[in-house]
Amino acid sequence: MKAVILAAGLGERMRPLTDTVPKPLLAAGGKPLIVWHLEKLAACGVRDVVINTSWLAARFPETLGDGARWNLRIAYSYEGPRPLETGGGLWHAMPLLDNDDAPFVAVNGDIWTDYDFARLPRAPAGDAHLVLVDNPEHNPLGDFALHDDGCVASRGADTLTFAGIGVYRPRLFARWREIVGHADGAEETPPRFKLAPLLRAAMADSRVSGERHGGRWTDVGTPARLAQLEAELRR
Repeated sequence: MKAVILAAGLGERMRPLTDTVPKPLLAAGGKPLIVWHLEKLAACGVRDVVINTSWLAARFPETLGDGARWNLRIAYSYEGPRPLETGGGLWHAMPLLDNDDAPFVAVNGDIWTDYDFARLPRAPAGDAHLVLVDNPEHNPLGDFALHDDGCVASRGADTLTFAGIGVYRPRLFARWREIVGHADGAEETPPRFKLAPLLRAAMADSRVSGERHGGRWTDVGTPARLAQLEAELRR
């Protein structure tokens, strides 16, 4: 299985820390956030990783190189000065995966978690498999509902937050233009669009499964959350 790490964000809420360092390269527990992911991916047998980049893109190969130190092969998908959002970023990166319709892992580069990537299904029954967590303070309404049968729905009585970890089949993107329509950025080259509408369309057809991770997870979206994570890892 191959993987994509989404690392193209501008990190605007993390300024001034991200004035010179992309958010996924900020350190926590003695190493960059993205390195935690690279280590976990390598440990579960992934060998090819695509990292999408935009803001301070050159810093990634300068810091990570070609991935050989983790027994990985890293390719970089540069999106230009304006990130392509999650859906557009994955669409733009897929040619570098070069794996036909084989499922691939995608992880947000600005999270930290103790989730074991080896638990991810190698071949989800539907078009996607999502890892969900309990709703943090900054996202109290959650994102999706996880049913007892493992299906994920757009709505439900009890919602959870998408952890930014998933397994996707390329066919999830087959109807992206029809689903996204004329949303801002969709007509650009390369296209810029969000992943959520594609997931919700697949959920409507019961083609998205999921699981709840009850362990540790942090969306490192602000300097305060990064400082809190650093303190926890020190302990």
